[in-house]
Amino acid sequence: MEMLSEYMAVCERAIRAGADTIQAWAGQFDVRKKGPSDLVTQADLASQQAISRIIWDVFPNHAIIGEEDAGLSVDANTHLRGSEYRWIVDPLDGTTNFVHGVPHYAVSLALERQGELLVAGVLDPMQNECFTAAAGQGARLNGRPIHTSKVAAISEALAVVGFPPDVQPDSLDLLVFLRAVFHCQAVRRSGSTALNLAYLAAGRYDVFWNFSANIWDVAAGILLVREAGGALRTPEGKEYSLEQKPFLTAANPALLNQLREIVSAALKEGVADS
Repeated sequence: MEMLSEYMAVCERAIRAGADTIQAWAGQFDVRKKGPSDLVTQADLASQQAISRIIWDVFPNHAIIGEEDAGLSVDANTHLRGSEYRWIVDPLDGTTNFVHGVPHYAVSLALERQGELLVAGVLDPMQNECFTAAAGQGARLNGRPIHTSKVAAISEALAVVGFPPDVQPDSLDLLVFLRAVFHCQAVRRSGSTALNLAYLAAGRYDVFWNFSANIWDVAAGILLVREAGGALRTPEGKEYSLEQKPFLTAANPALLNQLREIVSAALKEGVADS
């Protein structure tokens, strides 16, 4: 319990440092010109470096993995890969939104110990919303407890989907979307996997599926959903682990089962058409 509090304190400090760094870069991009990706990479990298400095100042023997690992100038992480503690960071989730000035992006961070998620934080700097969770202690938004919604019927569910960057006509996420849009109350595509999961934990979304997310996209949000009372499985209905990409999540098991039926029908239809 005492260590979880310390982990959580470091997690919050780190994501706030990352968010401050990201905000310092905001507005420096012109999407109508070529090459904004280089600046975004610099912003991502600067954010991850700020986060890493805070973590390693307190926990020098912990490993860190993230989207910008290849650009990190800190060599210490190489020999820390075997550490039983692993911080998983997305220094800027929702890059396209960020570049276009859409105020919907976040910094995401989670701590894992040998497969178990211990603490997590997702910070939306534009809305000043900080979603946090600690194992066995529930999920919170700006310090107040949050819970998934009580929606029990898929027809009443607000769904959200995350498409891959190179979405194709046969992309699984798209196939499910084309069926779910007729069964759910509405379907959204927000552009931030971390915030999708955080919003589901807070009861704003009811179901979410993603077949292509990376570990740094989902680690923090998964703990948020679990601690807020949500249900999470693979499309086949098996227990989800961080090393897998496809997942389905919902506010409760009953809703998840209905989502799985839609997914199963969509995937069968996709196989039949191929």
